[in-house]
Amino acid sequence: MSKKYLKTALQLLTFIFCCVILSSNVLRAQAVDYKKVSNTLNELAKKDKFSGVVLIAENGKVKFEQAFGNLDNEKQLPNKTNTIFELASVSKQFTAMTIMMLQEKGLLNYDDLVEQYINIPYKGITIRQLLTHTSGLPDYQNIMDQHWDKTKVANNIDIIEYLNKFAPPASFAPGTKYEYSNTGFVILASITEKVSGRDFIEFCNTEIFEKLNMKHTAIRTLAQKATTPNFALGYMFVTERNKYVRADSFPSSNYTIWLGNRKGPGRISANVQDLLKWDQALYGQSLISNKTLQEAYTPMALNNGAISNYGFGWDLIPNAPNGKIVWHNGDNPGYKTLIMRFVDQKRTLIILCNNATAEFVNLTNTLRTAVAGEADAKK
Repeated sequence: MSKKYLKTALQLLTFIFCCVILSSNVLRAQAVDYKKVSNTLNELAKKDKFSGVVLIAENGKVKFEQAFGNLDNEKQLPNKTNTIFELASVSKQFTAMTIMMLQEKGLLNYDDLVEQYINIPYKGITIRQLLTHTSGLPDYQNIMDQHWDKTKVANNIDIIEYLNKFAPPASFAPGTKYEYSNTGFVILASITEKVSGRDFIEFCNTEIFEKLNMKHTAIRTLAQKATTPNFALGYMFVTERNKYVRADSFPSSNYTIWLGNRKGPGRISANVQDLLKWDQALYGQSLISNKTLQEAYTPMALNNGAISNYGFGWDLIPNAPNGKIVWHNGDNPGYKTLIMRFVDQKRTLIILCNNATAEFVNLTNTLRTAVAGEADAKK
């Protein structure tokens, strides 16, 4: 073959290759179906099956932002797009971030044993296993519910004291399985305090919220929440009464009072705008390096070689058709929340709900489909 024909052939192959890549990227970057998003939310809101705020962003730019329902039903005060909500377990990604920041500074290692920092009756557990819910720690809430004086408000020191005092059996040997553990994130917050020499709330305020200009985000006490303007109350639907009732009026919600000073597994409250600032900061390196952040998105290998798709404070969706997706939800009495990051597509979905709708899982899947351009979305 002559050099002329060889050059032409190479140019043709290059053109075909570029077309394939371009076609792939076009498929990957399908437009968000905002009509589907709007219709879904408005239909649910009309039936009182969704109260809250939804934000969708592309490349950090807000493309959809709408509020539904009330932040206070009794006073008929409507939710606004900047209304503040209890995040519940969406808080865990911030706790994990404090640990990653300390690791990056060389103040701890993920494979350090917990007993190097905190005295608990469960040995051989690593910080990495706390972060990935593979520690086997028992549920602290059960032991506190059985023995704690509920006229007092418990904090992390109290919780750790009761774990030592009553020593409920571990659920499984460390690293042998995944089991969601609020206890693990209480311990992580206490490790942050031990290693940094600072209060966990002060650390989060100074090192994360203030740095990212998250002015409406805080770890608030119940009294602070009650006096925070534009804070959404949580509601639950009571079938017998055929109406929504404040979640804090139920005895089952009392733990939010007598465990009201716990730190690590929850208690952060924020609005959608602040969560978008957080989301966008994770694309940069204002808090930690990209290399460190990638560990948060890495599945955990169990002792037997099996893979658990939970990183450091993030659920991971394996083999998503349109690129990497990381997410986390939260569930407190009256609240259901979610942040879902379509990392490769540079899209963000945030849902903050204050009527604990039973439609939340279906809503999440529907909006994920619309945002990612997937035919089907199953987590």
